[in-house]
Amino acid sequence: LGAWLNLAAAELVLAQPRECERIVRMILQQTAHAEAWLLLAQALAAQGRLEEAAVACSEGERVAPNDARLAYQLGMIADEQNRPGAAAAAHERALALDPGLDAALAQLVFLKRQLCDWTDLDALSERLRHAVTNGAAGVTPFGFLAEAASADEQLHCARNFAEGIIRRVDPMRDKARLQFPRHEAAAPLRIGFASNGFGKHPTGLLTVAFFEALQRRGVDFHLFATAAADGSTIQQRLRASARQWRELGGLPAPGMATRIAECALDVLVDLRGWGGGNISEALALRPAPLQINWLAYPGTSGAGWIDYVIADRHVLTADMRRHFSECVAWLPRCFQPSDPGRVIAEPPSRRACGLPESGVVYVCFNNSYKLDPRSVDRMLAILKAVPGSVLWLLSGPENSDANLRARIAQTGVDPERIVFMPKLPHAEYLSRYRHADLFLDTAHYNAHTTASDALWAGCPLLTTPGETFAARVAASLNHHLGMDALNAANDDAYVGIASHLGNDPGARAALRAQLGRCRQDSGLFDMDGLADDFLSLVQRMVDRQRAGLAPAPIE
Repeated sequence: LGAWLNLAAAELVLAQPRECERIVRMILQQTAHAEAWLLLAQALAAQGRLEEAAVACSEGERVAPNDARLAYQLGMIADEQNRPGAAAAAHERALALDPGLDAALAQLVFLKRQLCDWTDLDALSERLRHAVTNGAAGVTPFGFLAEAASADEQLHCARNFAEGIIRRVDPMRDKARLQFPRHEAAAPLRIGFASNGFGKHPTGLLTVAFFEALQRRGVDFHLFATAAADGSTIQQRLRASARQWRELGGLPAPGMATRIAECALDVLVDLRGWGGGNISEALALRPAPLQINWLAYPGTSGAGWIDYVIADRHVLTADMRRHFSECVAWLPRCFQPSDPGRVIAEPPSRRACGLPESGVVYVCFNNSYKLDPRSVDRMLAILKAVPGSVLWLLSGPENSDANLRARIAQTGVDPERIVFMPKLPHAEYLSRYRHADLFLDTAHYNAHTTASDALWAGCPLLTTPGETFAARVAASLNHHLGMDALNAANDDAYVGIASHLGNDPGARAALRAQLGRCRQDSGLFDMDGLADDFLSLVQRMVDRQRAGLAPAPIE
């Protein structure tokens, strides 16, 4: 039995879930072994058969009710099914069975943030940060960005996670023996960009005009899509812009790496990082001689297989370099691209949007996991200082809206002053900013794509620059827009600025007019300029590599 279980586990590691399934089903015909049920659940989940995987977990729990791994796996499946409440309950059960299961702890904390369930959250968060300090490898770096953690803690988290990736991919290296052809010093650049967001996704929305600018320059670039096609207009534009469009979805990591390596790239840009999918495992197999972290993951990868991170000097200062595993390559402009072709339509009436007919509208359309208690508390202080004002939020998953209202009711603010907007098609969502007076950014994890949306739609944005990349993106946008006055020094200044604007209609009108001018005059939305600066930066990286020099910071 042990040999068969080991073989099934090995097939799963080698990205052969169907073969793993075949073996464990054979085992289960002989004995209802908990390990076999767990492997079956993992194999089915890897094939996208989530309901069957959940049934396998439940059967395993019936056989071994004290096995925390089964509860954890069930939580991961529920999360994939967009059932955060069920996922949180499963992870809580897993932690009760095994308090040292750090992966379950990380998932539970992030899910509670999504659900705005702050019960015992401070203690859980502290426990999570302690686990990272002690080398926990199962804490996902993306979720950890929402914690009140330092840049150094984020580096530790990413490095721990990257080491776990290396252990997983080492057995795959024989299936992906990759070699790179040597390019002459004057050879044209060949650039690849990999993401699971090349469609109706924030990454696609931000990059599409940038890629169209690269196309106008005749750049030989390839887009590697790791998610299923969605047929969206954005995806059609992305496909039309690229010299080569390659779909890698469904391939195991060695297959992805081989397909990428066949393109003989100079540079591969990771536009996903720790944001999901198995692209990191493919990149760990090193399918390109230079690999770059840019845009989608707002922090350090902590990964030895990523050579550079592209940033600007406002979002990643010189002092922050020591908290990044990559060499920093600084653009002379904002690191974040955008689509200046977005059309801002007229919105429905205020009443149709659920807003009162009059009064100041503060908005924060960030995802619910960014609404930490500190950010919400300062938003409520602003509401108290500005009579008749409302706070307009994006509706979150399941019970998150009700949980937030209950929290607000305890502060003395009328919960009816909180208005929730359902998720809408992008054009309809953008139009809502015409009713908003000021975007109130969150503290630990800023608005990123959402900040770009708000500014392009004419809504000024107030933020407090933090000490991490994720907490400085909105400030970078304001800085490069020429609106540094909206980068508040601290929470008191943040509340003061927002309250002053809320009580002074003339100041609000002047600020909106200033934003209109800055949007036209600054280079923030100039994708041709960004394309030129980006290509110059990448060329310098490649020149070093072709000359046999190691990566180094690039000014």
